[in-house]
Amino acid sequence: MEQANIIFDSRNTYFKTPSGAVVSDTEITYRILVAKALHPDCVHIVVKYDRHDEPARYQMNGGEETPAETDTYLEYTLTLAIHDTGLYWYRFEIETPKGILRVGRDQDNAAVITDDDAAWQQTVYQRKYDVPDWLYGGIYYHIFVDRFHRSGRQRFAGEGQILRDDWGGVPVWEPQDGQILNNDFFGGDLEGIRQKLPYLASLHVTCIYLSPIFEAYSNHKYDTANYERIDPMFGSEEDFQRLCREANDLGIRVICDGVFSHTGADSIYFDKHGRCGGSGAYNNPDSPYRSWYCFREDGSYDCWWDFETLPKLNKRDPGYIRYITGENGIVRKWLRAGASGWRLDVADELDGGFLDTLTEAAKTEKSDALILGEVWEDASNKIAYDERKNYFEGGRLDSVTNYPVRNGIIEFIRNGDSQRLRSAVESIIENYPPEVTNCLMNILGTHDSPRIITALAGADLGPDPTREAQAHTHLDENQWEEGIRLLKMASLIQMTLPGLPCIYYGDEAGTEGYKDPFNRTCYPWDQENQDLLQWYRKLTEIRSAHGVFRQGGYRTIDASDGLFAFERYCGYGMYWPVITAVNRGPAERELSLEGQWRDLLTGRIVSGNVSVFPNEALLLERSL
Repeated sequence: MEQANIIFDSRNTYFKTPSGAVVSDTEITYRILVAKALHPDCVHIVVKYDRHDEPARYQMNGGEETPAETDTYLEYTLTLAIHDTGLYWYRFEIETPKGILRVGRDQDNAAVITDDDAAWQQTVYQRKYDVPDWLYGGIYYHIFVDRFHRSGRQRFAGEGQILRDDWGGVPVWEPQDGQILNNDFFGGDLEGIRQKLPYLASLHVTCIYLSPIFEAYSNHKYDTANYERIDPMFGSEEDFQRLCREANDLGIRVICDGVFSHTGADSIYFDKHGRCGGSGAYNNPDSPYRSWYCFREDGSYDCWWDFETLPKLNKRDPGYIRYITGENGIVRKWLRAGASGWRLDVADELDGGFLDTLTEAAKTEKSDALILGEVWEDASNKIAYDERKNYFEGGRLDSVTNYPVRNGIIEFIRNGDSQRLRSAVESIIENYPPEVTNCLMNILGTHDSPRIITALAGADLGPDPTREAQAHTHLDENQWEEGIRLLKMASLIQMTLPGLPCIYYGDEAGTEGYKDPFNRTCYPWDQENQDLLQWYRKLTEIRSAHGVFRQGGYRTIDASDGLFAFERYCGYGMYWPVITAVNRGPAERELSLEGQWRDLLTGRIVSGNVSVFPNEALLLERSL
């Protein structure tokens, strides 16, 4: 192997201490090794603050020979204290007799001599609010309310709504008069969820995340008609209060889905069709809600992703901000009713000032309320609508949905790409504050993505499959067997990574399906795949019984040739470390272990060089 001219690893505490994101005013020590063959005169670290146009340059100390490799490298160090919160980007410059060499990071985070501006990210934060510690070590469970469980109460359809009696049937997917209406209802409701609280407790769930529950026309309820009222299809405010109260008695919190970027066109606020009393913004220029929306001179209006049924809200309008975040606003109303927090739909579309105010309102009402954002990318450096979101600087989100790691897990389980998964995990851990990482929503399936068993073992229908193809494509017997085997490996990784695993209702029972609406089918009560369900119960039992999963550290052991192995550990001997190892490669691999370990999945005791065979998964706890 060719010897590197430069050695620097931002994720290794030898080269950067402390690693990862830091609290403001923390002193950070950087160390870089430069090959003597480059004949360096001096080395600078170049740091650019995200809010400044020009970088700062600091000369590093050193040039001394390294203790370990005195014949090869010179060592340079510098300690800096960074005061202002935000993002910083740093790289190195080496002055040599032949000119200045620029050093940045490559796609694998290694140091390389380069002409571009590929820099390392440094997140600096100062939390204004404590992350709710009731989350640590827990498990989220995501419920699409209409499809989880129906209580049997009598239902009443509104105009154009379809009541289904075939629980488990295929949701309506064909357009009606050229439109996708999402107007069929299977009858899941809040009382139905309450009835299944013992089931959720058997999975060691600690936080239920409900899809939107407020009055709306559709079955998904992302087209809010009235933020102040539970949709009659789902029950009443009293039902919600009872659900939260009885869930809390079992150690389970409930968080709501806050859809604050848009409303429905058929709402009391917009009232496009004139069915809500005439005070809506669309037909009434004097409406108190008129300034909530952005109208054009021709009468058209800004919509969410061009859906005319979803008029976009102006999140900078003072009246709208008061309505959502005021002392008697929506955020605080439902926290008072029993909710323990909010998951914010399309958080990218909520500008920083609105987010600040919303979070302050929630934390004022309940200091341990959770504010979690839906973000599909690395949320630490997210730019949306020409705004750096700075979600983690201190006063906004507690945490986010973890799609980057979800994508990495799927790619690893399907194709054995352990390096991509390692990169996804380590990048998140490096860029996010540890408080954020410890309560990440680690997802495999969601209402916006194919069911995880389908994503792992289903036929590849391409990036934009037709609804007809999705409706008529199902797992065959061989794919079912393969899907269960693959999902067991994927869920083991999900359950043991930093953060909280989120079970999308029915994934634990083997529910299949491609994209919306096929990923929103009914929970298969009394038809669950028992093998898979018992696997989930075993994993959640193990997770709940081992404190290392609350806030334990993370270290990648191996991510090569189809093996992904990592360790969770705690300092000061609080808990024994646990190693997760999954082999999706074609050949047997070995783990070299010190001491004696017990496989928590089988009870087997192992030590020394331990084989991990293809398609084998181990969960090892140090015992001696």
